[in-house]
Formats: sequence, C-alpha cells, structure tokens
Amino acid sequence: MAERKIPMRKCLGCNEMKPKKELIRAVKNSEGEVSLDLTGKKSGRGAYICPDKNCFQKARKGKRLEKALDTAIPDEVYDAMAEELNS
Repeated sequence: MAERKIPMRKCLGCNEMKPKKELIRAVKNSEGEVSLDLTGKKSGRGAYICPDKNCFQKARKGKRLEKALDTAIPDEVYDAMAEELNS
C-alpha cells in the first residue's frame, strides 16, 4: 500500500518546515479579519506558526504575519492570539 504524503508548511517564526498538523494556522478571511485557526478548517489566506511562544514573538517582531497575510494587524489581535497560544 502506498504511503500518504504528509503536507509540510514553513513556520513564520523559526523558518523550519514541519508537518502541517503540528502548526497553528493564522487566517485572514474575506472581510480582512485575522484570527487563529486551531482546527485548520477556516476559509481564507493562511500562515503557519509553531505552537511556541518564541516563534510567535519572532513572527510578531519581524511583522512576518503582516507580510504573509498582506494586511496590517492591530496590537489587540496580536494580544488575543498570544492569549490563545498560552491556553
């Protein structure tokens, strides 16, 4: 039986390729709202981050999420994302 191909994605914080299921997806929907997608099923443009505080801080400091999603992200959204990562 053939082995299934595991989809790989790059973390915006550490720039490492990891299996998609190990990463958390940040998604921008059609209205331009940015949120974390813990299920990986929301529709919209996605960017991936490790479930690690250090990776999130690197992505935030370098504005990597803003570049990947092509939108300005307010600090309140970043704070809400950090809260979701901590829980």
